[in-house]
Amino acid sequence: MHIHHRPLAAAVLLLLASGSALAQTAASERPAVSQAAQQLDARIVDWRRDLHAHPELSNREQRTAAKVAEHLRTLGLRPRTDIAHHGVVAIIKGGKPGPRIALRADMDALPVTEATGLAFASRVTTDYNGRQVGVMHACGHDAHTSILMGVAEALVGMREQLPGEVMLIFQPAEEGAPAGEEGGASLMLAEGLFKDFKPEAVFGLHVFSSIPVGQIGVRQGPLMAASDKFNIKVIGRQTHGSRPWGGIDPIVAAADLVGSAQTIVSRRSDLAKQPAVLTFGMFNGGVRYNIIPDDVELEGTIRTFDADMRKKIFADLENVSEHIAAAHGARVETHIPSTDGNPATINDPALTARMLPSLQAVVGADNVIEPPLQMGAEDFSLYAQQVPGMFFFVGATSAGIDPATAPSNHSPQFLLDEQALDVGFRALLQVALDYLDQPSADRAS
Repeated sequence: MHIHHRPLAAAVLLLLASGSALAQTAASERPAVSQAAQQLDARIVDWRRDLHAHPELSNREQRTAAKVAEHLRTLGLRPRTDIAHHGVVAIIKGGKPGPRIALRADMDALPVTEATGLAFASRVTTDYNGRQVGVMHACGHDAHTSILMGVAEALVGMREQLPGEVMLIFQPAEEGAPAGEEGGASLMLAEGLFKDFKPEAVFGLHVFSSIPVGQIGVRQGPLMAASDKFNIKVIGRQTHGSRPWGGIDPIVAAADLVGSAQTIVSRRSDLAKQPAVLTFGMFNGGVRYNIIPDDVELEGTIRTFDADMRKKIFADLENVSEHIAAAHGARVETHIPSTDGNPATINDPALTARMLPSLQAVVGADNVIEPPLQMGAEDFSLYAQQVPGMFFFVGATSAGIDPATAPSNHSPQFLLDEQALDVGFRALLQVALDYLDQPSADRAS
């Protein structure tokens, strides 16, 4: 997805209007952030390369979690390691009173066979849905984990002067738990992540191939779409391919359904309000060229930003499925949606506007851009439903490569410019320190 580089003019105006102390003073990077970056840069790169060479799929992050927990223990922290299977959570208590915040990084990799040619490229393979596949950090979660490990060390190093408390969330299964399992942010919250520690704000980041290294992308309000999976089974009646009139052809009915369903977004959804996507990603039916099968199974995804539009598309797809099938003499079994999806990732407008100078302090005002709405999804959204949240993108594509055509996140050729590790580390640390140092009146305004 191409990112259009549009400055955050609206956010700047809001900050100037607010007259907050932060808007007036956070014009340059904190010396403590610069010093920590110099001290930890090489280690963060080493951690990332180690994790990249040893990726683990969702709900299988045993080695990664052990590495994270070991590092936190060396810092004198007492991590909890039994949340949502392999999640790791620790609290840094500052030496001064202050607010509570949470910082989140995800740890899982994808069933993708790496094709980057890196010296530390993954050679890991595993069984996934009955198939032998490669495993790769094709979305950059190795970078996120390493960045937060570095931020943890930096914050512990200045703990005596630190106001407030910081929760470190190393989350498994952001890419989605395997079939029949639970995981990710939803399970962490269900198991009481915020029960005894309710932060005032939660922050997260994501390296992003559509932005050049050295830039940060953030926007107020909706940022990433809600994501829902659906399953539709079209049931006909098997017959010989030479005698289609002897049965009910579910392939023809399913093909008609797929075509008609495209009008749900193009003709039934108010796209002037928010964008939406309905995609069929699987069409599975039949075992032989001359046999019309009994049934066809369809799976796909729905992406939306508006809650009412989301519900309407569910209902419209149900309606189209039932009536198209009936028109062919077939019937359907539908699961729309088939699992609990992720809601839209929405950045709290006031929080995002207030923390904008922190991001600008790290990379400069001209290098903080406003990306368009992203149809990809993130379960960080679930944390941001509980407390005000801000999620931002860190440019990952090297200079000289067009971000519009660079291999995207989830590609076997996804290639992270490791300067993004430094930018992400400094941005997340600066955001944390600036928020913790704000007077309570400014945080609440």
